[in-house]
Amino acid sequence: MKLNEINDNPGSSKDRMRVGRGIGSGKGKTGGRGVKGQKSRTGVAIKGFEGGQMPLHRRLPKRGFTNIFAKDYNEVSLGRVQTAIDAGKLDATKPVTVEALKEAGVLRRVQDGVRLLGVGELKVAVNFEIAGASKPAIEAVEKAGGSVKLLAVKAEKTDAE
Repeated sequence: MKLNEINDNPGSSKDRMRVGRGIGSGKGKTGGRGVKGQKSRTGVAIKGFEGGQMPLHRRLPKRGFTNIFAKDYNEVSLGRVQTAIDAGKLDATKPVTVEALKEAGVLRRVQDGVRLLGVGELKVAVNFEIAGASKPAIEAVEKAGGSVKLLAVKAEKTDAE
């Protein structure tokens, strides 16, 4: 056997369909696009168009607003922190910060800060230095002998300053 004698198995690869190459090809004339009109042309995609019917995004009522200044926090539960400590990924003797949680693999990416939630149980005394925490979370940490230090979240600069 030589390299120039090696072939694919018969039928393992198909030639691509050449569109718009005459009626004998089976994909001629309109080239699989139907007939006439804007959508038979290239480069046309009418987003949300429903054939003249009022589109869904215009039928539904507008509600509320989105606060563009809202902070997006990473939410971490006490149970998740305890799991990381049990696995030896997080050191309970040092203060637990955003960087420590990221290195331990508790967080994938850091957002505007970390908010601690009271889901789960904390068995060791841990000192947290984070952006926010719920009341049950603070109570559970203090009950275990730890502390929660809330950091001031950096505000975005505005033109008025």
